[in-house]
Amino acid sequence: MALEALRQEVWKCNLELPKNGLVKMTSGNVSGRDPETNLVVIKPSGYSYEDLTPADMVIVNLEGDVVEGHLKPSVDTATHLYIYRHRPDVFGVAHTHSPYASSFAALGQSIPACLTTTAMLGGEIPLGGYVPIGGEAIGEEIVRRIGHSLAIVMQNHGVFTIGKSARQATKMAVEVEEIAHITHLALLRGQPIMLTPEQIADVSDLYTFAYGQK
Repeated sequence: MALEALRQEVWKCNLELPKNGLVKMTSGNVSGRDPETNLVVIKPSGYSYEDLTPADMVIVNLEGDVVEGHLKPSVDTATHLYIYRHRPDVFGVAHTHSPYASSFAALGQSIPACLTTTAMLGGEIPLGGYVPIGGEAIGEEIVRRIGHSLAIVMQNHGVFTIGKSARQATKMAVEVEEIAHITHLALLRGQPIMLTPEQIADVSDLYTFAYGQK
């Protein structure tokens, strides 16, 4: 079985989506790109998370051809592949319909930088315009609008996150929902205090150089 380690990683990351309340039933997906072969491992389309195994993961090339797998790849595969082709620094993509973050998508609003954890993602989480799902166009809009952020809220749709691995992209998806939840609660009570660009940069340096185990 090809790319066994990456299959395991992407499988485990996909299971984190329902575990963290980011998706329901069969929605959402995580993919990972192998840096040596540029092959991509992604969740199969419309497949139950509780039935998912590493062997069910689908391997495709950057043109979308199935290299290995007995199931159809996610309907969002073209979106993931567009991002990988145009962002060589990205090796993981996650897509969710997490409720609090998606409420910002329904309102056509970015998620403001009023919490220090937003610095982990690059500050304010930008808004992408409405694009029909299931094709390259949504990937094009993501690449055009995401900038230096690791996440984007797509209007009337949901959340896409990127990272240097499937694991990082998945972690960012969890962080986005927590940020959106707290921001939503703050907005109910008043006007949140926004972080300055300097404050975001300072906290970003902490997350980059001091946080976690090296």
